[in-house]
Order: sequence, then structure tokens, then C-alpha cells
Amino acid sequence: MYLGVLALLAFLPIVATVVLMSGFNWPAKKAMPTVWLGAVVLGLFVWQMAPIRIVAATIEGALSAANLLIIVFGAILLLNTLKTSGAMAVISKGFHGISKDRRVQAIIIGWMFGAFVEGAAGFGTPAALAAPLLVGLGFPPLAAASIALIFNSTPVSFGAVGTPVLLGVRSAVAGLIPEAQMTGYLMQVGIWTSSIHAVFGVFLPLFTICLMTKFFGKKRSWREGLEAAPFAIFAGLAFVVPYLIMANFFGPELPSLVGALIGLVVVTVAAKNNFLTPKTTWDFAPAKEWDKEWGEAQALPTEKPQQKSMSLFLAWTPYILIGAILVASRLPALGLSAPLRAWTIRWPNILGQAGVNYSLQPWWSPGILPFVLVAILTILLHGMKTKDVAHAWRTTIKQLIPASIALVFAIAMVRILVQSNLNLAGYDSMLITMSTFTAQVVGSLWPLISPFVGVLGAFIVGSNTVSNILFGGFQHSIAETLGISRTIVMALQVVGGAIGNMICVHNVVAACAVVGNLGQEGKIIARNMLPAMLYSLGAGALGLLLIYVFATGVF
Repeated sequence: MYLGVLALLAFLPIVATVVLMSGFNWPAKKAMPTVWLGAVVLGLFVWQMAPIRIVAATIEGALSAANLLIIVFGAILLLNTLKTSGAMAVISKGFHGISKDRRVQAIIIGWMFGAFVEGAAGFGTPAALAAPLLVGLGFPPLAAASIALIFNSTPVSFGAVGTPVLLGVRSAVAGLIPEAQMTGYLMQVGIWTSSIHAVFGVFLPLFTICLMTKFFGKKRSWREGLEAAPFAIFAGLAFVVPYLIMANFFGPELPSLVGALIGLVVVTVAAKNNFLTPKTTWDFAPAKEWDKEWGEAQALPTEKPQQKSMSLFLAWTPYILIGAILVASRLPALGLSAPLRAWTIRWPNILGQAGVNYSLQPWWSPGILPFVLVAILTILLHGMKTKDVAHAWRTTIKQLIPASIALVFAIAMVRILVQSNLNLAGYDSMLITMSTFTAQVVGSLWPLISPFVGVLGAFIVGSNTVSNILFGGFQHSIAETLGISRTIVMALQVVGGAIGNMICVHNVVAACAVVGNLGQEGKIIARNMLPAMLYSLGAGALGLLLIYVFATGVF
């Protein structure tokens, strides 16, 4: 009972985040400082943390927010540079040449292009690139951000060339799995993770466009989304099939990257040739009829005389460069990751507090390499004038300031929850307290709940990798105690951590920032909660069947 009270108290900051942002529609820049203050009160008076540790954790959170803001800055700068150069106008015409149907455009950019970026870079980068590209094509900002976040789930478990498994899971089970068996274990976790994701990933494009037509269509109709079912399911298969093959035969590094690369080509060619595409073309209502909360239409600049000759290839060159740099820097075989990670800015044991650390690898941050680098190269590639470049940079800085407040306090709150492991009350950290209580209540039905733990971790820390590090060892121990498959339970954790990207505060704030619609974070969390919960429940149910019926002998 006492554990239950502690767990309830530990849940309060998370519940408050959801209630304030989704229930009361508070903007993140207002909600997150309030929730941070609540976490401070819990830390001081319930967990009895030393005040200096709370200050250190807050500093750690603020500095970690700066790491994410570098990525957001780079993504916004690239978008504003492409808008000012006229490239976005050319790209928009190019997509209309493939298909004028917004459902098809959402799948190609949000699902396929987003998955490719996730496979290469991860860490929230896909929404930061795909969402503004959708806005540039004429999507309402709220719709673009929501769509990009929902799609950024299935590919996430193998994002950044397999980091959530290779780093996250490995770190979580170090000492629990013999090092000699680690490679095989990680391979098996990847196989089961991809298998669970694949069942739902096939239908995710269809479900997402149905949500789009329901909430953002003229008729508010699910049926208009279902009209695109053949193409949407085809797009799901185009990604999932190579994704499964790579996970089963080559390991966890390349499923998302290769699956998206193959799928993007296949689906784009199919759309260009009207293969399985809807018979009718679907579009949003005119911008003047949009709900206020959707954000303002961000019309593309009219092409200037000197820009009319810009080819589609030249307009896309910055994105091609981004993809090439990300792949080249992340593929282990090319050996570039070690040099790029060599320069690390560190602040260990902040204010003398053990385990409260900060680090930044500038050349490894996607915000700097490639985003800012490519934005600068674009100035030369597109022959931009100095005044246009200055306008792009000024606009970017103005857009970034409101997002900074929300992210600093959001991550500071998270670090207090994590760093509460050292306290005078003698309690486990708030995170472990929540999970331990849940495990005791649920018992043998744990596989059904396991994905939700992953979601919880990603929701509060904003990363599948970190969610796996935080809760992976706990999940392994619960499975061992219950005498069920440790591998499949770990896969459910990894799947849940990926699903949590749909609703995690960090990613939602970043997505709203890059589409210029800050203040609507609560709306996105509320609407994305439905696909996140359904996906998690489906994964948990499948996990139950696998563990107790179809794969009873799996370690």
C-alpha cells in the first residue's frame, strides 16, 4: 500500500503534463514550468533530495535541452533557407507532379521520407524535417506536425543505425547477459522487435491518413481516408518487408534505413504511375476555412525571375546532401563515426553530484552536421542574396525562442525524476517506483503492460534509446521473475519506446516549433494518444500470444 502511495505521487508530474496540455490546452511553455515546479516539490519533501541535487538536475536538463534545440534550430534554418531561395516552391510543384492527393503526399513524405531520416539520424530528426516539408506543400501546421509524429514510430526502434537496440538494450542488460552472448541476444531482440512492429506498421499509413481526413478534412470523414486503403497498405508493405528482411538476416543496424530507402523509391514510382492510388483527389479546405488552432497557411514564396530556371534536382539537392551525410556518418563500415564523436564537451558530476552529467558531441549532432552545414551550402548552391540569407536566420531565431522555454523545463523535470535515485528517504527513483508498483499489480499479464512502460519512458525522456536504458534492465528482471521470455519482453519495451515518440513532450514541442504553431502541443498529444494507445495495446496483446502460446520456448 505504501508503495502504491509513492507510485501515485511519482506519477503526478506525468499526469499533470497530460492534464494541463491535453485537458486544459495549456501551451507547453506554460505547462512545463508548472510541472517542473511540482517535481521540485516532490523531490524536496517526499523523496528528500538534497536541494543542490535538484539544482544540478535542473542544470543538466537545461543543457540537454540545448542539445535538442541545436537540432531544431538546424531544421528550421534549413526550411527557412529553402523557402527564401525559392526551392520549396519548386519542391511543391514536384510533389504535385507526382500526386496532388494530400493522402499520397502524406505517405510519401511523412512515412517514407521520415523513416529514411529516422533510420539515418534518429533523435527526433524526422518530424523536424518531414513536418515543415508538409507545411510547405500546403498542409495545415497542426496536421503536418501530428502526421509526422505518428509516422515516426515503427522506424524508431532501429533509428540512428540501430542505436535503441545496439546502445539502449546493450546498456540495460550489461551484466545480466554474458558478453559472449550479447551479439546473438541483440540480434534476437531486433528480430522480435521488427516482427511486432511489422504487424502494425503495415496498417499505420492507412490509420494515419484516416485520422487526417477525420480531423482535418472538409467532411470530417474516416471514409475519405479508407478510399486510399490499397495505396496506404501497399506503402506499409513496401517499408515493412525489407525492414523485416534486414532485421532477420543482417541485424539491427539497417532495417529502418534500408526499408525506407527501398520503400521510398517503390512508393514514389507507384504514385507517379497511379498504381493503387485513389480514383479521386483529396485536399484540405481552403486556408480561410481552417480552424484557428490548425495554424496559418504558410504560402510558398512566388518564384523570382532568376529562380524560375531552378531544376527540381537542384531544389532537392540540400535534402540529398543531408541523406548522404547522415548515411556516411552513421554507417559503421565507413568508419566516420569515431572521428566525428572524438570532440566531446563534458561536464561530469555537475555541482559535485554523482551521476549528474552533461555531454555534447558537436560534430555528431544532426543540427550542426548536416543541417546547419547544408543550410550554409545552400546559400552557394542556390545563389542567394545576403539580405535573403539574413532574413532566413532572423526568422529562425524568432521561431526558436518560444520552444526553448518549454524544452528547458520539460527536460529539467525529467532529470529530477531520474536523479531522485539518490535521496535521504531511502526510496528508489520516481521512475523505478512507478514501474515496480505496476509490475506487482499486473503479475503474469506483464507482457500486455510492457509496451506501455516503454511508452512512459519515451514520453518523459523523449528517446527510445534512453527509455530502453532506463527500463530495459527492469523489464528483463520482471520477465526473469515471472519465468517468461526475456527476449520478447525486451522487444516489447523497445516497441513501446518507439511508440512513445508520437506523444513525447520533447518531440511534440520540436515539431510545433518547426511548423510555426507553438501553443498547440496539447492538441497534438491528445489526438496522437489514440494511435499510441491502440498501437501499444495491440503490441501487448501480440506479446501475450507470443509468450504464452506461439513462442513459449524463447529465452
